[in-house]
Amino acid sequence: MFFYEAQSYLLSLGHETLTIKLGLENTEKLLSALGNPHKAFPSVQIAGTNGKGSSAVMLESICRAASIRVGLFTSPHLVSITERIRLDGHQVSEADFGHLTAQVKQTAEQLVRKGELQTLPTFFEHVTAIALLAFHEANVELAILETGLGGRLDSTTAAGAQVVGITSIAMDHQEHLGNTLAEIAAEKAAIIQPGVTAIVAPQASEPMEVILRRCTEVIVRPRLIGEVEPRDSKLNSSPAHYSSRSCNALADGRMCATFQTPTTQYKNVCLGLRGRHQITNAATAIALAEAWRERGFAIPNEAIVSGLENARHAGRLELWEEAVPPILFDGAHNPAAARALRDYLDEFVHQPIAMIFGAMRDKPLAEMAAILFPAADKIVLTLLENPRAATVAELEAATPSDLDRSKLFRAGSVDDAMRMAREITDPSDLIVVTGSLYLIGAVQESHVAVHQSTN
Repeated sequence: MFFYEAQSYLLSLGHETLTIKLGLENTEKLLSALGNPHKAFPSVQIAGTNGKGSSAVMLESICRAASIRVGLFTSPHLVSITERIRLDGHQVSEADFGHLTAQVKQTAEQLVRKGELQTLPTFFEHVTAIALLAFHEANVELAILETGLGGRLDSTTAAGAQVVGITSIAMDHQEHLGNTLAEIAAEKAAIIQPGVTAIVAPQASEPMEVILRRCTEVIVRPRLIGEVEPRDSKLNSSPAHYSSRSCNALADGRMCATFQTPTTQYKNVCLGLRGRHQITNAATAIALAEAWRERGFAIPNEAIVSGLENARHAGRLELWEEAVPPILFDGAHNPAAARALRDYLDEFVHQPIAMIFGAMRDKPLAEMAAILFPAADKIVLTLLENPRAATVAELEAATPSDLDRSKLFRAGSVDDAMRMAREITDPSDLIVVTGSLYLIGAVQESHVAVHQSTN
């Protein structure tokens, strides 16, 4: 199967954001029919609302520095679906993706014909199986799986990870996960199963209570990131403690910090990812790496430091300095992520900002706009080619009532938004693209296409 055929087939299953079907049965049957590729290697699963992707790429970078053959599965992609599956830091080739998709498609169709599945698995279920099959064929030593949605019924959970991480939990995807932090936390905490090693990032009190209760139920001693070390009498001991303290900030927004674990101190590590919030994600990645070291992987301290300093994550405070004006991409797709971006802009950006904003209509648009828009001198509202996307009128209706309307510009497409942003900015200004990872992908894809056409 050629790559374009594989991509067309997967898209024919329906848009992944509209055909979500939480549950493990389809994925488990599909993996079983494929020969259970996920059982050929150990895996780590990372769930959470914000920070799970950054923690995953940091852990991947650490593994690569330690010469561990590692596979990474993340979502969504920005430009090409092949970005979701990485082998030793390189996205899977289009040829291999087509070959793998053909295997999964054929197996899924056979299961439907035999009546073992009622319908074809969803887009995300297919891609999860494709990733696990890719890792098996590449003989990875460790797989890192970023949860797509929730945890309890997310298809990545079918892999049966031995080490799990839970990053910051906030309100998001309420239509699937619940309307309270406690309900959302319960869905994510369900990946903590008996016998796993569980790393838990700092949480608000409500989700932390749910997570600790889950640990008690399955008799798992959690390893907590943060300054406070609570004791749960039912666990018979205090959770393992991991902490960090900021040392200084570099001019480009990257942080240098010292990390303390129960056994080791990593001094003055300058992170490759921008923003103060990455300190917590780095501490999570360190705890995950040390958990694997305890399980026999050779991960020296030097590899942990090198991995953190060289990690990169597209679309998350990603700065294109060579562009004129420079462009900062950040997929701040919920209020907590918007706050992290706003904190970064307030602290590190001193030139005028033109913000391009596009988002999904099921997001709390007014809350996100109230956080982000006051930081911008000019705001371009744009429509995305996505069935969930908010219209420009809906985005404008979500704009704070006290915002100067002369700051607002309206674009009917992403290409129009970029042209408009360049027209209303000086070369020394900054264009910030945010609100949705789908917007970032569209802008980057358009930029690459324009660049190729002019060469």
